[in-house]
Amino acid sequence: MTMKLDARGEICPYPMMKAVEAMRALPDGEVLEVYTDHSPCLETIPTQAERLGFDTAIEETGSPEWRITLTRKESTQ
Repeated sequence: MTMKLDARGEICPYPMMKAVEAMRALPDGEVLEVYTDHSPCLETIPTQAERLGFDTAIEETGSPEWRITLTRKESTQ
């Protein structure tokens, strides 16, 4: 299942803060998609995602709009 977070029209740090909150609440097996039109999010959100154990994929969906897909990394234990 995919959870969507629309952060378009918002500037940092708010999209990153909302994304971190959503990642922490994300059930196992679900994916988080963050939609943004604020380019600094392309650095801040992936940085925080890495710290929380998520893989990141970024896709340009418009000009300027992006979808940041966050997937929990597989445990190696």
